[in-house]
Order: sequence, then structure tokens, then C-alpha cells
Amino acid sequence: MAVSLIGIWLCWALLPLCSAQHLLSFIGAALLIAVVSWRDDVRPLPVLGRFGAHTLAAVVVVVGVGSWTVLEAPGVGSLCLGYLGLPITFLWIVGLTNAYNFMDGIDGIAGSQAVVAGLGWVALTWGSGHVETWLGLLLAAASLGFLVHNWPPAKIFMGDVGSAFLGFSFAALAIIGARRDPRLALAGVLLVWPFVFDTSFTLLRRLRRGENIFQAHRSHLYQRLVLAGFSHRFVTCLYGALAVVGVALALMWEQRIGAASGLVPSALASAMIGLWLFVVWAERRQETGGPIRTNAR
Repeated sequence: MAVSLIGIWLCWALLPLCSAQHLLSFIGAALLIAVVSWRDDVRPLPVLGRFGAHTLAAVVVVVGVGSWTVLEAPGVGSLCLGYLGLPITFLWIVGLTNAYNFMDGIDGIAGSQAVVAGLGWVALTWGSGHVETWLGLLLAAASLGFLVHNWPPAKIFMGDVGSAFLGFSFAALAIIGARRDPRLALAGVLLVWPFVFDTSFTLLRRLRRGENIFQAHRSHLYQRLVLAGFSHRFVTCLYGALAVVGVALALMWEQRIGAASGLVPSALASAMIGLWLFVVWAERRQETGGPIRTNAR
């Protein structure tokens, strides 16, 4: 967090990356997220307290940067969100902030996703001279330095202060980028799609079963793979590979390569279904005594 925020401030001082209002809004909201998350690491805070801070951070971004007003979607084209832009933007910021926190449950998974997503933002905006390029690079570099010590078996851990900050940062990047190019909103989602899908799938599954969604659990897809016998290293590499697929789809979509409008949704749906089927296969294989047991780390 410190490397990313100090670094982007120095970059802005040297280069005209964005308006001062946009930069200060992001840094102020990110600091709020980090401080509250650090406090939660030291002594757990009530759920409403954390969500209140996340909501306030989202307000700061919306007031200082803006909300999604026009988006582009495959097969649909430009969508004018109107009044729906505000709640969708809030849901995106608060949702990804918490999703990233939920997904930081095994060694290396959150750090490796941040490296891939950060480099994805660099690739998407290279040569533009905008803040997204430099912030993406800083997030990737800082996460890579952390990942050296967090790679399975981990010696240090990210905590809420790191995971919530990363989730918020990638959410804010999609808001900032879409202000000049509406296609960057979907591209920003694609860069972190494994975390978005895993969290959304698990939340809907628990709601359908009538479970308390605020209660600790181990039913995320990545957790189920670990419980089925796969190592932290394998699951982390799997999610990293899926994130790379997201980067490729994001680049195709943003640069209008070939039949991207048709390929992106079909490829993404195939990847989602493939991940789910792999989890189901792994669990059934374990139930029948299949030899997939690996080292716990």
C-alpha cells in the first residue's frame, strides 16, 4: 500500500497523469480503506463498521472521480446507465473491495492476481500517459515484491490491509479508466474475473442454501480445491492462469480485435463453467478415493 500510494504521488508530481482531484480522491479513499482494514487486522471490527468505511470510500471516489454513466458491452454496444450508474458503481467498488479480501485465503493467490491484473492495466493503457498505466505498474511491482515472501509456503501474509487495498484499487482503476474510454470498465472486470466469479458464485450458492453470508466459511471454489487435496501452489497457479486469460480477453475487447464482441462472452463463460466443473470433478474424485492428494502447501 505504501509503495503504491507514495509511488503514484511521485509519478503525478513528475508527469501530468490526471487531475489533482482524481488523484487526491483515490489516495484519500485508499488510505481510509487501508487504515480501517489495519484496525480490523489488529482487533476485529463489526461488519457494519467495515462496510460503512468501504461505502464512504466509494462516496469519495464517486464525488471526486465520477461514476459509470456509459458502458460498452459485447453484442449490445453503448449502454447509458442513467440513474443506475450510481448504485452499480457503489456495488462494484464495495463488492470488489470485499471480494478481494474474501479471496485472500491461501498462500500467493491474492498477490499473484494483483501482479497479473496490474500488468494487465499496463498493457491496456500503454502509451496513453494516463494514471492507469503507472498505478497498474506500481500495484504489480509492489505485489511481486510481496509475493516473493508470500509464495507457498508463505513467510508473511497480506492481511485485510493489503487485500482490501488491492481490491479497492482495481475497482477504482476501472472507474477512472472508463471516464475516458467506456470499454475500460468491462476490461477492468475481466482483469479480476476469477475473484469476481468465485465470490459471486459462492455468495449466490450460500444464499440459495439459506446460510448466513456474514459467517466465516470455507466454501469458495479455491478453498474447495484445497480441501479436495490440491496444494496452495497449484490452486494459486491455476487462478493466475485464469487471470492471464482475462488479460487476453480484456486486450481483445479494448482494442476491438477481430470478433471480440462474440468471443469475449463465450470464452469467459467457458472459463467459468470449466472452473466449476473442475471443482466438482476434484471433489467427486476425492470422495471415491482418487489419487489427487498433494502437499497441503
